[in-house]
Amino acid sequence: MTPSREEKKHWTVEDIDLARIDVARVRGDEELFYLVACASFIESGSDLYTHNLVEYYRGDDEVEGWLREQWEKEELQHGAALRAYVEYVWPEFEWERAYRGFLDEYSQYCKVELLEPTRALELAARCVVETGTSTYYRALARATDEPVLKHLAGLIANDEVNHYKHFYKYFRRYRNQENIGRSRVLGTLSRRTLELKNEDADCAIRHVVKVHKPELAADPAQVKELASRMSRTVRVNLKPETTIKMIMRPLELPTAVQSMIEFPIRQFMQRVILR
Repeated sequence: MTPSREEKKHWTVEDIDLARIDVARVRGDEELFYLVACASFIESGSDLYTHNLVEYYRGDDEVEGWLREQWEKEELQHGAALRAYVEYVWPEFEWERAYRGFLDEYSQYCKVELLEPTRALELAARCVVETGTSTYYRALARATDEPVLKHLAGLIANDEVNHYKHFYKYFRRYRNQENIGRSRVLGTLSRRTLELKNEDADCAIRHVVKVHKPELAADPAQVKELASRMSRTVRVNLKPETTIKMIMRPLELPTAVQSMIEFPIRQFMQRVILR
């Protein structure tokens, strides 16, 4: 099969020139360290939930094939690139040891039974998750002036937007097959939006801190404050209108009713995202 134009042009970890990193610019930025290290853990563990999704969509060759051949590979590539960045800038951090602890706990959150009750609704949920990740990396790119990290975060954000487009396309197909009503879609979108700050990030922070600063890990209040500062950094660097539009897209509101219900939905989404 001839590779698509997208596949031919897709970046690789080798394209990231670590030698160009301005180490002095980021080395002392503890908050940035946690943002990048936590992201590297979650992305590196993506094969756990990819396998669950492959099992859930077994029999649908198009979705199953895309999950295996593109989505999983690109997510793991994100993890590898972020890990390489962390280890180059902060070589004293024992990434592998911290990641093993994270993976032991994180694997408990990645279970097939935790997926949505129908394939359409799970795809709607994936749209929310991809919105969250693309927003995170766009915010990270705006939060740093270190050129290599800014470039890497932009590349990952673009991948996540592309993943969103695939999940949305599959959602539309399954929504028609399952005849899923807009109210059920809204319920899934709302609940998953509320869960954007979920146990994945909390788990990553705990395990990064445990190895990087054990004395901080012993104080849950300080870890919580660290998590709040990280969230604040993302929040002040995101563009809420774009994020809200992506989350709402699966509702496919008719023009006739859009003006009536779009505003309160946007208000709810914005309060959640900016909290």
